[in-house]
Amino acid sequence: MSDPAPAPATLPAILDVALKGLCPRCGAPTLFRGWLKFADRCTACGLDFSRFNVGDGPAAFLTLILGTIVVAAAVVLEVTVHPPWWVHVLLWIPITTAGVIGSLRIAKGALMAIEYRNARRDGLVD
Repeated sequence: MSDPAPAPATLPAILDVALKGLCPRCGAPTLFRGWLKFADRCTACGLDFSRFNVGDGPAAFLTLILGTIVVAAAVVLEVTVHPPWWVHVLLWIPITTAGVIGSLRIAKGALMAIEYRNARRDGLVD
């Protein structure tokens, strides 16, 4: 079963899809149904988002990147200021959690846009 609407001549930029939650085909802001949950399909052009498998890649990737940054910052703070251990707990756990959750939507949107473009180039969609 093919999607009902043809792709526009120019696809939205990957960064726009990621930051604004745009459909990777038509550019309508319909990619997400919640903060992190993809919609089933685009209500504007009918693109079936469930055909794409973004998986847990963005979460693992972001955890590694942000974990490295947080550990480096915690080491610098410990070496320079020597705060008590509870300061680290109160500071780094919320920063890590907010960083991963806040950037996960962007990473998932970008990965969806990249996956759509690759599938389109291979003739698997549209």
